Amino acid sequence: MNKILIISSVWVEPNSSAAGSRMLQLIRFFQSEKYNIEYASIASESEFSFDLSSLGIIQHAIQINDTSFDELLLQINPSMVLFDRFMVEEQFGWRVSNVLPNAIKILDTEDLHSLRHARHEAVKKNSESLNFNSDVAKREIASIFRCDLSLMVSDHEMNLLQLIFQVPKSILFYLPIWIENFTSEQPDFQTKQDFVFIGNFYHEPNWDSVLVLKNEIWPTLKELLPNAKLNIYGAYPTQKVHQLHNPKERFFIHGRAESAEEVIRSARVLLAPIRFGAGIKGKLLEGMEYGTPSVTTSIGAEAMQDNLPWNGFVTCDFSDFIDKAVELYSNQEIWEQAVENGYDIIQQKFMFSIYKSKFLDVLNELQTNLKSHRNNNFIGQMLQFHTMRSTEFMSRWIEEKNK
Repeated sequence: MNKILIISSVWVEPNSSAAGSRMLQLIRFFQSEKYNIEYASIASESEFSFDLSSLGIIQHAIQINDTSFDELLLQINPSMVLFDRFMVEEQFGWRVSNVLPNAIKILDTEDLHSLRHARHEAVKKNSESLNFNSDVAKREIASIFRCDLSLMVSDHEMNLLQLIFQVPKSILFYLPIWIENFTSEQPDFQTKQDFVFIGNFYHEPNWDSVLVLKNEIWPTLKELLPNAKLNIYGAYPTQKVHQLHNPKERFFIHGRAESAEEVIRSARVLLAPIRFGAGIKGKLLEGMEYGTPSVTTSIGAEAMQDNLPWNGFVTCDFSDFIDKAVELYSNQEIWEQAVENGYDIIQQKFMFSIYKSKFLDVLNELQTNLKSHRNNNFIGQMLQFHTMRSTEFMSRWIEEKNK
């Protein structure tokens, strides 16, 4: 039986973020393929953490810069190690390579952090140009090169890595967030009411989107649709988020949703004025799944539609965003067509059946020909060599200092 160790900076919280849902999908996939799974994290568990033990998964609390992790690796002896985000690979990848040099190293990028960072900086500077020479980019791309395979949720980011950073396609695999059990039986236009936004407030693009809704979109939109409300949901809201709550303006901050499915399904339109970010937007995919069309930006819709019609409208102009929100909310014919567009996107891009066999083939190829695979990635080998030296000595210095 194949054994995989998943290393993460967080515990799995599928009801808190799309990243949490994504990790649970990967876990269930590996279980379905008879992998023995163990999960290690440097974080403390919260009341919202998914109970991995209910799936028979052994959990480990680990620490950075601690040789006890080396002992744990020897004890588990996985044939495959999956890093949840590049920062985790930076912290533990060299130890995996040192203790278990033949273990396959997979990086689940979640989204391209360097792209999100570049876009955030551009928004803050009111600039249209993106800087890919940041330290974040250097760290993330190095991590991707060091791993045997990186899972990408966005085909746009796949192309960017190959064109801008010359990352070989052989160490990348497109595996978006997926839908397994899809049904088009959802509430109709008349049953659904109000607008919704949902997103984890730890994620900066979500907080920015709520500010845009509060300051740029809703003041006009609420006057044009006097009976509609805007309901804002999201895990980990801070006091500054709650301060935006204003029932008189029909702008409601609800905090964490007990069921993201229920709040999205019951809304008529999802609003997502996303100005920066990367990856696949879980809220928009859930909107498609639950029959709730959306108005979003080009960054929101990026890598989700290809040449297919969007399930709603895509616009980056605030005035047009408001007009499109009114049109989608008020016109049943346009709304119903948008819902159908979302179903088409799911069936053509986000059904797991599209990717499962290809993913299995790639994993089997790595298991069979790992040495030749690594030999074809000289830059990765070079970075691994120097990282093993520099990171190891820094980590050991910290370890001695903490004794």
